[in-house]
Amino acid sequence: MTHHRVLRLAAEEKARLKLMLLARHAKSGGRLDRVDGSHAVYHHELLETLRGVGLSVEAADRFEDLDDASADFVIPLLNRAGFVNSEMMAPLMLERAGTPYLGARPIIRGLSDDKHLMKHLARAHGVDTCEWAVFRLGQMVERPDFARDGRMIVKPNASSASWGVAVVDDWESAAAQIDWLHDEGHDAILEPWIPAMDLAVPVVGADGPWMLPPLIYPNGLRTYEEKRNLIDVDEDPLAPLTDMHALERATGFTHRLMRELWPFDYGRFEFRYDPATGRIAFMEVNLSCNLWSKKTISRSAGLLGVDHGALVETIVTHSLLRQGVLRRTAVELAA
Repeated sequence: MTHHRVLRLAAEEKARLKLMLLARHAKSGGRLDRVDGSHAVYHHELLETLRGVGLSVEAADRFEDLDDASADFVIPLLNRAGFVNSEMMAPLMLERAGTPYLGARPIIRGLSDDKHLMKHLARAHGVDTCEWAVFRLGQMVERPDFARDGRMIVKPNASSASWGVAVVDDWESAAAQIDWLHDEGHDAILEPWIPAMDLAVPVVGADGPWMLPPLIYPNGLRTYEEKRNLIDVDEDPLAPLTDMHALERATGFTHRLMRELWPFDYGRFEFRYDPATGRIAFMEVNLSCNLWSKKTISRSAGLLGVDHGALVETIVTHSLLRQGVLRRTAVELAA
């Protein structure tokens, strides 16, 4: 039986609507990319999934393709375009043109992508998070009090897929990585290393926000090369979170943060989870994250019996509804 929260777009609306998928590898044909790896496979799979559920979708891979686009709705996944925060470019262009699009508005994306600001938001809502320090581009790099001993992790303050991440054992190494990130044009964030598991709580739009089953990643730090399949690795060993106390805390924390960002169409709320102590510490939010069938959101939905096509159709239909492209009568609940 299909899950009762799955949304289906009426056949006449599928015939009427014209969509555009704007992604760097939308025209790749599904081949691995030398730099972006499996992201190219993901873009092709998403194109085929959208078409497979009966939608008319044009593939585009340049910002310029938006200039004369006739699409009723755009799925903007074009990032890593050669400048910092390039993932905001297409949504801003679409806002200017008045064209509805998948994801979240740029001001919400800006907040959610900024790890430093989201940690402040988490603390304001009583959500546990570890110590941290942010080093904005152009700011003097001075050692924070917590960075006097022990392992630390340095990250870009607004990036994904573990690009630019380094685990270090002393301040000198941390400062060198911060300087490197600044040279690359990025703000940096420094945190103590927490020897725990990654925990992700996926949230997608359906008939309102739909929190999917939280998943844990029981292994250690994943590199960019691993996440993009640029080296030979096994499939992510994601597992359901079965500790009921931890499950209650993780979903409760996510509810508090989600209210500040809603509405959006899909994303992950990420934490560090220590099974030995039960501690769950907020790490970051990733809105408009990876929707590949092998990644967190789709695999979480699969635990509920929701296949990838139904998941994607639900997310797109929710977005069309919330932006007034559709009337409620054009949507069917699966159950």
